Amino acid sequence: MNSAHSQLLYPMLGLVFLNMIVGLRMLFCRVREMRGKRIHPQAAANSVQMAARLEDVLAADNFRNLFETPVMFYTLCAIALATNFVPEWLVIGSWAYVVLRYLHSYIHCSYNRVMHRLSVFLLSFALLVGMWFAFVLSLPRV
Repeated sequence: MNSAHSQLLYPMLGLVFLNMIVGLRMLFCRVREMRGKRIHPQAAANSVQMAARLEDVLAADNFRNLFETPVMFYTLCAIALATNFVPEWLVIGSWAYVVLRYLHSYIHCSYNRVMHRLSVFLLSFALLVGMWFAFVLSLPRV
């Protein structure tokens, strides 16, 4: 594995780590709220029951978000690694994308100002779309 390959793995691992952080926060928030309200776990066995009983859903909402557009990021990185084509700009762009996703998660899980969150999301999504287009256009011709 060459240097560019290993450099691309780090932002991917950074995003995986973010999923773990948000997942643990979601677990902590749910357990705390369910204990505080004395909700039996079976009373929140599905998403409809959960929504009816729990109010602190920010981390859960963000956790779901981390399995939406980031899938396109993982796919791009996997294709880059599989084709052995990892340009330096892709590594830099990947780190920028991961930083934006951390910022989005911070906003979403804390003060949750929608316009701040939307701005960061749009920036990260535009970056991701741009990275996809640039990657496809710069692929070596066979």
